[in-house]
Amino acid sequence: MARSSSSDRSSATRRRFLAGTGTAGVLGLTGSVGATDAEASVRRDGVASPDDVDDLPLIDAHTHLIPAETLDRDPLSADELVAWMDDNGVDRAVVLALDSPESYPVQAPSWWVLEEVEAHPDRLLPFCTVDPRTLVYEEDFGAVTDLLEEYVDRGARGFGELKAGLPIDDDRLEALYELCADHGLPIFFHTDEKAMMDEVGLPRLEDVVASYPEVDFLAHAHAWWVHISADVDSDDRGAYPSGPVEPGGRVPELLSEYDNLYGDLSGLSGWNALTRDEEYAQSFLEDHHEQLVFGTDYLSPDQEIPHFDLFERFDLDLEAWADIRYRNLEGVLR
Repeated sequence: MARSSSSDRSSATRRRFLAGTGTAGVLGLTGSVGATDAEASVRRDGVASPDDVDDLPLIDAHTHLIPAETLDRDPLSADELVAWMDDNGVDRAVVLALDSPESYPVQAPSWWVLEEVEAHPDRLLPFCTVDPRTLVYEEDFGAVTDLLEEYVDRGARGFGELKAGLPIDDDRLEALYELCADHGLPIFFHTDEKAMMDEVGLPRLEDVVASYPEVDFLAHAHAWWVHISADVDSDDRGAYPSGPVEPGGRVPELLSEYDNLYGDLSGLSGWNALTRDEEYAQSFLEDHHEQLVFGTDYLSPDQEIPHFDLFERFDLDLEAWADIRYRNLEGVLR
């Protein structure tokens, strides 16, 4: 499979077109950061007040719909998800499909997710997936290409949650990356010790991100977020490490190197990465706010979600919060 050279990658990396515009045009949200009184306050004081931050649009980059009870968790419907969004000030939410057997004990297939979100087109943004092992039908029948095109025609805005029990650079996954590049779909992936696997240091992930500079990758889960710190061993890839972050981790390095890579703050893995060492996390958010997206991984009624506390726990200016809350994801969904 053809891969991009370093010069290709250099010319292809780019900041999103919304950076600096202060508007939310792609998803139809309102809220101009540059034109508000709050922005003037930020320029004077350097830090946005909680009220100013709450006035910004908020997109949740990571939610699910679940069709049946599993793991002692009740199912979650589209109506229940939207009611939860209303209760928590979430304007819009990405709904990720779960098509691979490793993704969850009860799958939430793409066709079903696309059907369920139809009642809330102004609030829910569906993603789709195809299990990479389905590619056995591609060469002779073009079945996967046809399926992906059908999902896009039905409104899929991206590809995910990609959570297959394969190495992240498996040939079948690379075929999917090519298809997503052809269709302009961002890829939302989960990486841990059981799915989308990699070695310590994330060398396979870097190779993938570097090889497909035209694809935006959103990284999630344990094996990604443990690498916020430099002291990672193989047992950490499915864990929630405690204690101070050692500078020099691969997450900040990769975000600095690749403009087509984003970090999803959702789940206990994202929460743990930011709260295990809040002094380090403050600097991390300041340095990388242009490539971080807010998310929760909400998938069950009554699920406890601590992530809304981030906006009071850390001190950023309004532009940085706008990036994390909605602008970065808007740029990915251009």
